[in-house]
Amino acid sequence: MAFHVEGLVAIVVFYLAILAVGIWAAWKTKNTGSEGDRSEAIIVGGRDIGLLVGGFTMTATWVGGGYINGTAEAVYVPDYGLAWAQAPIGYALSLVLGGLFFAKPMRSKGYVTMLDPFQQLYGKRMGGLLFIPALMGEMFWAAAIFSALGATISVIIDININISVIISALIATMYTLVGGLYSVAYTDVVQLFCIFLGLWISVPFAMSHPAVTDIGITAVHHVYQAPWLGSINSLDIYTWLDNFFLLTLGGIPWQAYFQRVLSSSSATYAQVLSFLAAFGCLVMAIPAVMIGAIGASTAWNQTEYGVPDPKSKKEADMILPIVLQYLCPVYISFFGLGAVSAAVMSSADSSILSASSMFARNIYQLSFRQNASDREIVWVIRITVLLFGASATAMALLASSVYGLWYLSSDLVYIIIFPQLLCVLFIKGTNTYGAIAGYLFGLVLRITGGEPYLYLQPLIFYPGWYQDDNNLYIQRFPFKTLAMLTSFFTNVIVSYLAKYLFESGTLPPKLDFLDAVVARYSREHMDKATLVKSDNIVLNELAPVNPRHSLSLSSTFTNKEAFNYVDSSPELSNTEDN
Repeated sequence: MAFHVEGLVAIVVFYLAILAVGIWAAWKTKNTGSEGDRSEAIIVGGRDIGLLVGGFTMTATWVGGGYINGTAEAVYVPDYGLAWAQAPIGYALSLVLGGLFFAKPMRSKGYVTMLDPFQQLYGKRMGGLLFIPALMGEMFWAAAIFSALGATISVIIDININISVIISALIATMYTLVGGLYSVAYTDVVQLFCIFLGLWISVPFAMSHPAVTDIGITAVHHVYQAPWLGSINSLDIYTWLDNFFLLTLGGIPWQAYFQRVLSSSSATYAQVLSFLAAFGCLVMAIPAVMIGAIGASTAWNQTEYGVPDPKSKKEADMILPIVLQYLCPVYISFFGLGAVSAAVMSSADSSILSASSMFARNIYQLSFRQNASDREIVWVIRITVLLFGASATAMALLASSVYGLWYLSSDLVYIIIFPQLLCVLFIKGTNTYGAIAGYLFGLVLRITGGEPYLYLQPLIFYPGWYQDDNNLYIQRFPFKTLAMLTSFFTNVIVSYLAKYLFESGTLPPKLDFLDAVVARYSREHMDKATLVKSDNIVLNELAPVNPRHSLSLSSTFTNKEAFNYVDSSPELSNTEDN
């Protein structure tokens, strides 16, 4: 394959344009707000992100390289097809559910990161534990899409994959470093436009190639391979449901999502942004689906790609750049390449900033340096952006199973963080003992279920398991959802059991070593007043807590305030207690 100078020039121009927008956004950040709010401006953009920019940045965060490449691959792969392309519907529903139930309570309480409510209710130890799967998810996701980008660029313009990964990572890290969320948000606007334009320009040219059969025919008839609409076998229905719930519910507890929610100018805007992004995800998936269908409708022996076809060469994961390269004119394929590059950077920068924000605030500031100055926190964010960006790049270059690691870490987000988020927002009375027990039970059940991508053999064989051609054990049973539900109910049951044992006197107060029930607000606990600013919200958690033994279980179990969104102040709580 010849080296394409034109393609390299196009990529350089695109990257310089993105960098220019990022630097402009950083300048905008520096000239808005007071110096004292600099760290908050980096993390949540000063909470003045409007509907237009907010909708674009939230959509672009989901519509990444993995999203469009993975959707095209799922549609193309025989025996899977559109029926197994779950990401568009799954992520769209995830955003709808996030907007309906999670965006408003999180934004109305003035949190700065997703981990704030966990540290507020469960303490800094639990916040640190939950940071681990959250960090793993963000870092492995960034590494996976950097790796995908490098492979895509190397296919179309034939340059070294390592160079393309490093340059892409440097650009994304640079504008994230200087501008924080403002840079990420405004570059997302440009990147999403490039994704939309680049992919839609490519589709008509690819469809009109002489080697491509009408995708309407190949959707339901076997021409070159099985119909690209796909089907779900009765034996695989539980696997399909397990993956669907993982995408839908596991797509909610990500800092990248809540960073946009918490940057909104109001709780209502946060909800609207989620709904706009859900619509945007569906719209942006259409060209990716069509490209996958085009790949399944192509007689590859009539193209320069030759034989065997991509699936036989085990290049099905590269079907999108292959279609751009071999079925589109050269200048059109470069537009498509720009779209893929934009998609990758729009997700990678979000993940890097999300990981840095959680570390700087929830680990460094709230756990170790509660009196740290705003300037100090800003520098911690900048340093960790560099470190996490470099780490994601190194993993993309060196790790042979980045996608496997990301799949596993995404499962942990679904199994561990999602049930904890449900409890902390909507279940009244859960405590640190239940949170730790739920964390451990969910982790053990997930690890013992195995992970084929990492060649991790299961220790628990659920009904329906089988051994594939590579001697890997595959679980058909929806054990991930089982692990998530187990984690949730363990949290609730252990929390209420601990509460009963301590408050009834069965266990002496000195055994409450986590200060979670008897001495919940002891000196060992972090100062919860630092979680949110007093001018943003008055927390009922700051009120003196007196156990109300007269209340029934049903009245204490559900956190009705999370559904009603009624401000609950210490004054009101004290009045009730009196």
